[in-house]
Amino acid sequence: MSQNLVIVESPAKARTIKKYLGKDYEVLASYGHVRDLVPKEGAVDPERNFAMQYRLIEKNERHVGAIVRALKKAKSLFLATDPDREGEAIAWHLREILKEQGALEGKEVRRVTFYEITKNAIRAAIGEPRDLSVDLVNAQQARRALDYLVGFNLSPLLWKKVRRGLSAGRVQSPALRMIVEREEEIAAFKSQEYWTIDADVAHRAQEFPAKLIEYRGQKVEQFTFTSETAAREVEATLKAQAHGKLLVGAIERKQRRRNPAPPFTTSTLQQEAARKLGFSAQKTMRTAQQLYEGVDFGEGEIGLITYMRTDSVALAQEAVSEIREVIKKLYGDAGLAEEPRVYKTKAKNAQEAHEAVRPTSAAITPTQVEGKIEDDQFKLYALIWKRTVACQMSVAVFDTVAVDLVAGPDGPGRNTLRANGSTLVKPGYMAVYQEGQDDASDDDTDHVLPPMQVGDRVDLVKIHPEQHFTEPPPRYSEASLVKALEEHGIGRPSTYASIISTLKDREYVDMVNRRFVPTDIGKIVNRFLTQYFHRYVEYSFTARMEDELDAISRGEEDWIPLLKKFWKPFIDLVEHTEKHVSREAVAQARSLGVDPVSGRPMSVRMGRFGPFVQIGTKEDVDKPRFAGLRPGQKMDLITPAEALELFKLPRNLGATAEGEPVQANIGRFGPYIKYGAKYVSLKEDDPYTVSLERALELIAAKKIIDANRLILDFPEAGIQVLNGRYGPYVTDKERNAKIPKDREPKSLTLEECRELLAQAPLRGQRRGRFGKKKAATPQTTPAATATAPAAAAPTARAAKLSPPPRVAAPALAPKTKKTSKKKAPTRKKAKA
Repeated sequence: MSQNLVIVESPAKARTIKKYLGKDYEVLASYGHVRDLVPKEGAVDPERNFAMQYRLIEKNERHVGAIVRALKKAKSLFLATDPDREGEAIAWHLREILKEQGALEGKEVRRVTFYEITKNAIRAAIGEPRDLSVDLVNAQQARRALDYLVGFNLSPLLWKKVRRGLSAGRVQSPALRMIVEREEEIAAFKSQEYWTIDADVAHRAQEFPAKLIEYRGQKVEQFTFTSETAAREVEATLKAQAHGKLLVGAIERKQRRRNPAPPFTTSTLQQEAARKLGFSAQKTMRTAQQLYEGVDFGEGEIGLITYMRTDSVALAQEAVSEIREVIKKLYGDAGLAEEPRVYKTKAKNAQEAHEAVRPTSAAITPTQVEGKIEDDQFKLYALIWKRTVACQMSVAVFDTVAVDLVAGPDGPGRNTLRANGSTLVKPGYMAVYQEGQDDASDDDTDHVLPPMQVGDRVDLVKIHPEQHFTEPPPRYSEASLVKALEEHGIGRPSTYASIISTLKDREYVDMVNRRFVPTDIGKIVNRFLTQYFHRYVEYSFTARMEDELDAISRGEEDWIPLLKKFWKPFIDLVEHTEKHVSREAVAQARSLGVDPVSGRPMSVRMGRFGPFVQIGTKEDVDKPRFAGLRPGQKMDLITPAEALELFKLPRNLGATAEGEPVQANIGRFGPYIKYGAKYVSLKEDDPYTVSLERALELIAAKKIIDANRLILDFPEAGIQVLNGRYGPYVTDKERNAKIPKDREPKSLTLEECRELLAQAPLRGQRRGRFGKKKAATPQTTPAATATAPAAAAPTARAAKLSPPPRVAAPALAPKTKKTSKKKAPTRKKAKA
């Protein structure tokens, strides 16, 4: 048996590393995090010095068990999880679990880190172990505690004041604010008209473009010409003074040098993969993880890139030397930079990682792995390889020329057009790689101009007055949002993918043409948070918090005082908002005028199951009427006429052959057809336009499905045998029981059905392995350091929010997505 046990996070990484270490080392995977905070109130207890209750993650129990068994036969344990705060925390949690189980007695426990999975890097790391970094662990614990305290206090407040299933987060909420504020900028934007004057010019049989830059001696600005009348007047003046010819008044020649971009950080990798490959941040990180952990392209599994979570742009000297050798071999001396380029990290909150994302060996070119690894892996590896190699290549050199062309007399009141030309004379790094852009630029200099001298006459072929309108700022793409988050110091590069994923999962944003558009619920949540919790969604507050977490990771600050400083004002504000802000104030109803039929006020607002239009108020004698918005309709855009259309439901379509009335409507779970007392969901048809003929088709199909579903019926006992999604089963509406595979469902007796049901759990109850219910034992820890000094209990009271009672939806308000059935998180109430 192996004398040494090495623990990494994933089985793919374990396989690759095992190959490098040989028979004296057993390598196992923890499969990510091994324990987390208990998902209930009190998991972080402000009264007890912010003690944190952890429990083993159920799905990883067997993996921890395998580690315990392997450790019995080993002398040394090497914790080789990822080289960042999160990896350090996973290693610490695993050590704590093993210590509690008595598995570490007589064992040497060491921490090893590496930034690339290659034979040399792994062996070097094993040869230079260290102790766990308490500072890194405490920084991660503080981050986790903050996220918990914000989420478990704001989320139930949102459930109570807005609707169930919503969430707020320390980092996700400022990101949502960015998207909503950009949408507000776009909505408030007032477009302005302006005109440009371009011309087609020719010399020596070659046409090229020119632009008016000076008119009657005055510099032409963006808004110099703001109407067609003014533009046409300029056109007539230029034609009259030029007489078909322009004079070359001045020529300016320059040489422009362009440097390559630095190698990738996590953030720039996500941005560029979004621009060039169309990858989401999540897909980029998932694919990069695969390349880092090891892929097989014919030579066994090997890690192709260095660790992909990093803020650094630095490259190891050995890597630079290899990259330069590869450039010399592939592109010759002309392609190589004169001196090795040294990049220094400028990130405000740079993490611990030491290198940029780069190939582990630049000698492994993209062509060597093409067709031998997955297509997405190849695309991302090629992108990383090209960017890394390009950063050590020679500059790109352009010859640029600007020619001033005068229409009419040359003097103080002259009219000047300018032609710009640019020629790439030495491609340098651009032969391999060019950085992408989020939005198109107006660079029109990429033209080759014919030879000209001052005093030459060139032909004025045609003048083009062109109308333009100023455009609002563009919506955020994934690339530009990641860039903005990084610029504001919000979150960490490793969290950007999960932030974006959460915003989508909560339906706070839609993606339209790969751009973020806030939904109605996203806007309401943002307005609620910015109005009542403004400080906590400020960009500067979130960035300062990241600075303090970084200081903890460097051992410059303690984590308990940070939590104390945050907790008291935060929970006071939560309590105040819960007591003094009404649900109606949060719903932010918008008036739509008066219903022309009833004369009652009409408004649009957000309900528990989505946005809806309301006619009347709760103070009226008659109950208000409700109608849910249709897909694609927005609360801030819907018109009174469109709102009135919504009240055409329910629509009476006619009757079935049996005389059952047929009706189209929208309910909590979407549009449906009702026939008699039964229902058919409308998946593709519109309840506002569906015909009786189509409704009868759907009803007939539903009746066939229902007939095939029922196998046996015992109405006196309330028990049925049904065909289900996963095969036949017995049900009494409270329990569902599987039928043994060797038993014919039709032959079951009532007593046999009762026996099967007696052994089945109630609906909603989960069973552990071997059919036994499991109760995890929470583990409480005040800090990573056992000797942390005790602190006085905070004086803040944490108000406890019970989950709001589920109120029936307005009759016609549609539910766009089935909400989670889990209980709302509640706050722990601390004693004063």
